[in-house]
Amino acid sequence: MAERTEPMTSDELALCLGTNPVVVRRTMGLLREAGLVASTRGHSGGWHITADLSKVSLRQLHEALGEPTLLATGNRQENPACLVEQAVNSALNDAYNEAEALLLERLASVSLADLAADFSRRHKQHLKKAAP
Repeated sequence: MAERTEPMTSDELALCLGTNPVVVRRTMGLLREAGLVASTRGHSGGWHITADLSKVSLRQLHEALGEPTLLATGNRQENPACLVEQAVNSALNDAYNEAEALLLERLASVSLADLAADFSRRHKQHLKKAAP
């Protein structure tokens, strides 16, 4: 979207992301509430970026999306009465909290402009490799 001058429809974005347009609309709605994107209706409508990408970090994006779980693993409370589970969870809590804090710190240091520049560089390399 960063390199497009015209808005992108939910269908176009879904195709790029390999997901359903409904998922795109739901996600873009959250980003709109955060002031990062806007949508226009009509024949030439769609989604466009309204934020300055150099001022938006991955952490802000994470927050705008409702702070989904960062780590796929973590303490589970499948059997909260189990003393073994309690002991393991207690031993791992600090490590998980430290890992999450470190990841959030890293997300805060990467801007969407950084990602857009990296994508652009990779795309150019890809086109060079694909050219006959």
